[in-house]
Amino acid sequence: MSRFQTLTPSSLSRDAFVEAFADIYEHSPWVAEQAYDQGLDASLDEVETLHQRMAAILLDASREAQLALIKAHPDLAGKAAIRGELTASSTSEQAGAGIHECSAEEFTRFTELNDAYKARFGFPFIKAVKGSNRHQILAAFEQRIHNTPEQEFATALAEINQIALFRLQQL
Repeated sequence: MSRFQTLTPSSLSRDAFVEAFADIYEHSPWVAEQAYDQGLDASLDEVETLHQRMAAILLDASREAQLALIKAHPDLAGKAAIRGELTASSTSEQAGAGIHECSAEEFTRFTELNDAYKARFGFPFIKAVKGSNRHQILAAFEQRIHNTPEQEFATALAEINQIALFRLQQL
């Protein structure tokens, strides 16, 4: 178990807790709000314990809330990235995977896959890109676009929970 380096969640007020954790789940502060509302104790000062609580909140949410959270994520190498409109976490994560280094052909392929994926599934492709490079991400895209909608919905939630863990580990 690892402790947070920059804060102590169990000592925070509700407002401070929500502010600190609001974007762990992309543009979805309701996850942090519910995590706080379940009660705080010292066990939540461990990254993994808080992550387990937040992950369970997402998995127990209504399908509509889950879909809204999935749709809150930006396209990988999409127009929002090009325009500089991503959250700081998303910008850092995509840059860490080298997405900003894509050739014109790779950007075109990302755009084609993003469009095809959203047309097939109704939400953006989600991948926890930390530790991956743009070639691995494109390969995952190419493989996952053949999954069923239910497989991809479940995969998107699992990837979002992995992204959340990576983000919590940075605090």
